[in-house]
Amino acid sequence: MATLKSYVSKFKSFVILFFTPILLLPLVILAPYKVCLQYMKDTNVLFLGSLIVAVAVERWRLHKRIAVRMLLFLGTDPTRLMLGFMCVTAFLSMWISNTATTAMMVPIVEAMLQQMVATSKARDIQQESLEMEDKDKASELPRNQVVLEDTTDQKQEEEDENTKNIYKAMNLCVCYAASIGGTATVTGTGPNVVLLGQMQELFPDNKDIVNFASWFAFAFPNMVIMLVLSWAWLQGFYLRPNSKKSHTSPGLKKKNKEIANQVLLEEHRKLGPMTFAEYSVLICFLLLIFLWFSRDPGFMPGWMSIAWIEGKTKYATDATVAVFVAILLFIVPSQKPKFNFRNQTEEEWKAPFYPPALLNWKVTQEKVPWGVVILLGGGFAVAKGCETSGLSEWMAKQMEPLSSVSPAAISLILTCLVAAATECTSNVATTTLFLPIFASMSRSIGIHPLYVMIPCTLSASLAFMLPVATPPNAIVFAYGHLKVSDMMKAGLMMNVIGISCVFLSVNTWGQSMFSLDTFPDWANSTVKT
Repeated sequence: MATLKSYVSKFKSFVILFFTPILLLPLVILAPYKVCLQYMKDTNVLFLGSLIVAVAVERWRLHKRIAVRMLLFLGTDPTRLMLGFMCVTAFLSMWISNTATTAMMVPIVEAMLQQMVATSKARDIQQESLEMEDKDKASELPRNQVVLEDTTDQKQEEEDENTKNIYKAMNLCVCYAASIGGTATVTGTGPNVVLLGQMQELFPDNKDIVNFASWFAFAFPNMVIMLVLSWAWLQGFYLRPNSKKSHTSPGLKKKNKEIANQVLLEEHRKLGPMTFAEYSVLICFLLLIFLWFSRDPGFMPGWMSIAWIEGKTKYATDATVAVFVAILLFIVPSQKPKFNFRNQTEEEWKAPFYPPALLNWKVTQEKVPWGVVILLGGGFAVAKGCETSGLSEWMAKQMEPLSSVSPAAISLILTCLVAAATECTSNVATTTLFLPIFASMSRSIGIHPLYVMIPCTLSASLAFMLPVATPPNAIVFAYGHLKVSDMMKAGLMMNVIGISCVFLSVNTWGQSMFSLDTFPDWANSTVKT
């Protein structure tokens, strides 16, 4: 775990650099108040509100209950077990941070695999003792005994290699699914939030084209396709059914299935019955999702259109919903209030009438990753500086020769560029750097800004090849089952899958949803500074 600790400590010291725009930009480019406003934009508040809701989910362990119940429902067949872990991880990663999801899922995977390996070793010891008894009873030639021993050793090596492959596959599937799942929602990962913020900043008249509902409708199918293809790739690469390394007897497969089921049942037993606090958090969570989807669904009038008079300014955004539900968590009690004062014990009389709330500020302050909020704010400040100084416009003009290239080729080239960059840098920093440049470039060559900004955003989450590329990778790498070469081999194909899925989604249903084949009027608007 030393690798993970060093990664986290480096990240914490790195975050302070994102306060430097407040110091440097006012010297020559922007007024201080304009820089400071970037740290608490509508997008930042949306992200902060969703983080507070995620803290409540984690505090009452609702995410673990959801994970265990989903795995029990999906089944523990060895082939489906990996798919189950990937589906659960991706689903949770849509709503809470990728890091928290991975940190919760990997110990469950480890416990399950350790039990399977222990059972396999016990079976091997029993089988070896039976073979020794047969040798003593049988009168065989010495050379035949040597051949039998060599065969046994070879079989043991194959089983050890098979065990290593299972560990690698199951660990990689969790961290990969966490990165993939986060792409499905606007608040699922940092790059999506950056896209929303840049659209509001660079194109203020965009008619709210990117919101929670529209992004989910576009990105969720892409996430599902990417998840299924990733599962097929990891199955084929590490757990090939016809491979000698993956050969397992039917009896052992059945035993492993029973062990996996027992581990999940034990985890479920530890959680106990569902508490009042868990029900309350679940209701608040479902309310948040419902209000996000129904605010402005697109295919029908949302509650925002009904609640506000037609023609009046509609100020409510997705951030309004996130803050509303976050405040509810500080009000709703964590225990069922008792309104019957009769037959109460002395201790119940002394207890406060109103139980503690689901969240308090102390827990929120400790659990919310404030560094990510600062990271987003610093990124927006830098982007604002680039826009005001004309740097983004200058860099976009350098790309004007690309106007002779087809838009599809431009989109594919930029997707590959960002996917390569995100392996070495933070995905938030990557999107913060590239999105303003790509937006200015699209305006100068006359293509829809989202046609290049959406691929850039999605490809920033394709960090599959290196342990330091993203915290989920660092977490699974810290358990010691993987080498850097293992992650690079599997991750290279994962990048190919991811880039292909992004290209497919943008040029099919994405094109019809966002009208990406036309240049919109709002793209000509300029930002007043």
